[in-house]
Amino acid sequence: MIEFNRAAAGIVIKRIRNERKLSQEVFSGLAGIARSHLAMIENGAKQANFETIWRIANAFDMPPHILVKHIEKEATNENNPRST
Repeated sequence: MIEFNRAAAGIVIKRIRNERKLSQEVFSGLAGIARSHLAMIENGAKQANFETIWRIANAFDMPPHILVKHIEKEATNENNPRST
């Protein structure tokens, strides 16, 4: 079972946004959300609802279930840290 982890969504969204070399300002415009809202999601201060996840996935040009899959993987990795 995957535990809820608010930070996982933000980590994934920020990682993909940075990989695509998009600023918060540009990406928030593509997603149709406020830059401050995006910043709070990326920092784990705010939880993205389904509509927001949908908008973010569309802005990344990916199906929402793929974005959710990345978030689930991140949440699983955070709950089971690798030993170094």
